[in-house]
Amino acid sequence: MALTVLWAGMTGARAADPQPYVTVIRPTGNADLDAAVRASSDLLGLQKTHTVNPFALVGRIHNDYARIRSALESFGYYAPDIRIQAAIASKTGEGTPQDGHDPDLPEWMQAIPANQKLELTISITKGTQFHIGVITLNPAKGQPPVRLDDHENAALGIKTGDPAIAANILKAQSQLQTALAEEGYALADVGTPQAWLRPQTKTIDLAFTIMRGPVVNLGAFGFGGLRRTHPAYVVRRLTIAPGELYQPSRIEAARQGLSSMGVFSDVQVRHDQQLASDGTLPLDFRFVESKRHSVGVEGGYSTDLGGRAGVSWTHRNLFGNAERLRLTALVTGLGGSAEQGLGYDVYADLMKPDFGSRNQNLSARIEWIRQLLYSYRQTALLARAGVVRRVSSHWNVAFGGEIEQERIDQMSQTNDYFIASLPLSATYDGTGVDNPITPATHGVRINMNVTPSVSLEHRTSFFAIMQATISTYFDLKHLGLSRPGRSVFAIRGTIGNVEGASTFDIPPDQRLYAGGSATVRGYRYQGVGPQFPHSRYAIGGTSMDAGSLEYRQRILQKFGAVGFIDVGQVADGSTPFKGTLRAGAGAGARYYTPIGPVRLDIAVPLNRPPRGDKWELYVGLGETF
Repeated sequence: MALTVLWAGMTGARAADPQPYVTVIRPTGNADLDAAVRASSDLLGLQKTHTVNPFALVGRIHNDYARIRSALESFGYYAPDIRIQAAIASKTGEGTPQDGHDPDLPEWMQAIPANQKLELTISITKGTQFHIGVITLNPAKGQPPVRLDDHENAALGIKTGDPAIAANILKAQSQLQTALAEEGYALADVGTPQAWLRPQTKTIDLAFTIMRGPVVNLGAFGFGGLRRTHPAYVVRRLTIAPGELYQPSRIEAARQGLSSMGVFSDVQVRHDQQLASDGTLPLDFRFVESKRHSVGVEGGYSTDLGGRAGVSWTHRNLFGNAERLRLTALVTGLGGSAEQGLGYDVYADLMKPDFGSRNQNLSARIEWIRQLLYSYRQTALLARAGVVRRVSSHWNVAFGGEIEQERIDQMSQTNDYFIASLPLSATYDGTGVDNPITPATHGVRINMNVTPSVSLEHRTSFFAIMQATISTYFDLKHLGLSRPGRSVFAIRGTIGNVEGASTFDIPPDQRLYAGGSATVRGYRYQGVGPQFPHSRYAIGGTSMDAGSLEYRQRILQKFGAVGFIDVGQVADGSTPFKGTLRAGAGAGARYYTPIGPVRLDIAVPLNRPPRGDKWELYVGLGETF
């Protein structure tokens, strides 16, 4: 004999386990508040990934009341009406929806057939927004009464009558503590605010407990982890010193300055919460030094200059004062239309930071070059040294000296030259981009060079090369046409001339040329300007100008497209904007990597000379300008 047990509330259909559902949150009219409610709702956040049985779903509904109330209270709504109703999704609009607080809701859900989905609707009546009432500043035990000056009141950032938004109240605590620390109160402490709800007046009264403590100066500095770096150099690099007022922002700036030296992988600074016996606060700097040696590879390709590939070896912190030695060897001219054969470029660079004074670096180079261009063949040994000084956050200036011994073969004539020059330059960068490979989206860049030179051995001549380049960037977000950084126009202009000597009195490598990625794409390197009759040999000139307009469009997250047009000309004279104007146009693709965009551009000449190339391809890292 079998015993049959019947459970109240059950139907013949089998209940769903888990119970599928969808959540609908009706808007409140405040977009920020709606976003906070959606983020706080477990019903919404877990509806696809963590479905549960009906009894657990009822528990989730009950939890959502508290979670949504907390979100509303964070915006100052302390008397809201929150309703969560359940209905069978396929029968929405029919029958009576079940209230989330209904004690019979579990049994009602158990009776839902397995093939039915629930629709949970969250409706919110915000009620009146509460405002800040009385703000009380209490001294910590044993401290004098608290009185804030104008600067500290501004740092607090809240006042009586403001909406009682929790984020602003909590931010007031941290902002006031930061302001007190910046005034030298190293041991200051602002406690978590206490709040009292006043439903009758729809206000919240606040009380902050504040301990100022004494005004503190910096004490002795300790340095740990320095194995190869001289402590005396670290001290010279610091922008703070013992005896100065304690200010966290200046300490952090000093820490970042040490991190930027390039010899440390990590720099930390700590201090105790107790003062030294003399009333000062000592600082303890801890360093992790970077690896001293690294090996890198370099490569690039364009159809005019061909491929270039090589390796470099870098030694950091050579003498213990953050000096850097880099040795590089490159093979050049791998199949380029403007090249007649393989060449090489081998050089050694030495950089010594803080040479003579802070923000002033010494750089020196010895370089061996061989390049077999169609314009000329050159073998050269050069040495140069110079100083680069940062004069402001945007401006750098450089000056130095250079000597070069070279042999040049052009049109079957071989000549030796010895050239001495004094290059001077000034650069301005207002783009806000620290890494030159990172694409700029706004601002202006300017580079100006003047190089007085004397050429000896063959046709002794004195001349000065002057050249200036300016580029600017315009983000279409300013017109409301795109999101920031997605659509950008880039414009570049270059002008140069040589004073003091005619074209054939100047060594061929010192003349001005155009063509290639740096000036007019679509034409091979040195392919714009006067040429020797019936040949591909460029003569060069003493004046040059070029301009580029480029449109850069990001596509999805990692890709981009570019369209551009370039123009330029070279002439034999001291006045720019003369000669045969050449124009090129093209398009390209970008793939954005963490270190910068990989560039691929194809360009065609719009009015190429009779012996010019029909198209050019350029591959590299970073934007063209």
